[in-house]
Amino acid sequence: MADFEIDAAREVTYDESVSKSLREMLRKNKTSAVSLVIVVLIRAAAAAAPLYLKYNPNKHSLKERFAAPSAAHWLGCDDLGRDQLTRLVYGARISILIGLIPTSLSMIVGTFLGLLSGYAGGRTDFWIMRAADVVLAFPSLLLAMVVSYTLGGGIMSIFVALSAVSWAGTARVIRAQAMSLKEKEFVEAARSVGVSDPVIMFRHILPNCVPNLIVLFTLNIPGAILNESSLSFLGVGAAPPSTSWGLMVYRYKTYLMSYPWLAIAPGVAILIFVLAFNFLGDGVRDALDPYMKD
Repeated sequence: MADFEIDAAREVTYDESVSKSLREMLRKNKTSAVSLVIVVLIRAAAAAAPLYLKYNPNKHSLKERFAAPSAAHWLGCDDLGRDQLTRLVYGARISILIGLIPTSLSMIVGTFLGLLSGYAGGRTDFWIMRAADVVLAFPSLLLAMVVSYTLGGGIMSIFVALSAVSWAGTARVIRAQAMSLKEKEFVEAARSVGVSDPVIMFRHILPNCVPNLIVLFTLNIPGAILNESSLSFLGVGAAPPSTSWGLMVYRYKTYLMSYPWLAIAPGVAILIFVLAFNFLGDGVRDALDPYMKD
């Protein structure tokens, strides 16, 4: 019983240490702090879009086709007279969802399979890792294109496609950590008093993988957004009338020379959002990785 009390105290201290490291990172790393502010502002702007945007993102106005940026339309209008700023903000909703949902799904699957593979070993480990090798053997964008095209395109297809190609990396990282942690004294103590394998995996090993999962999460979201943008640009992503930043670049690329603001605005939005998440992920990694500390 004393061993478990010590273990529980260690876990509380460990959680507090992670929280403290992240707070220190935001205080000292100004780039990561600014990146977090940018991500939060973009997310808030997308969520509150109906409260402050006066245009309907799908309402046509042929009189305003290709209207240049002005006080009435800050980013101009597209080929159907739709306000570009409104569509950009509403497109952020889909781009953010596509960054968050497939990343979350792939990390749940990858974490479970990685824990099972690293803890169980043997044939279980062999077959899970061979499946991961198959996924990693293909370029992720190409494999996502095949899955999305097979499922017929659309948002749900993108969710499935991006989740299917992203779990293997997470599984490999968690497997390596599970293999190391299962030999530790606190795991041996739990096993010796009859604690079941699922409880050991999810109660004792998984919490110690949280820092790596946080880092992977922040670094995988930009990849998902870029893959969605690429899929939409290639015509197998989000389908009209819904829009995403990648789909906007794809639709307006033909007007790049005559009406450049149509394609440049969503391209810049993708650049800013992806860079913000990358800088934030780098800061989280530096804060939680003991080898990166001074």
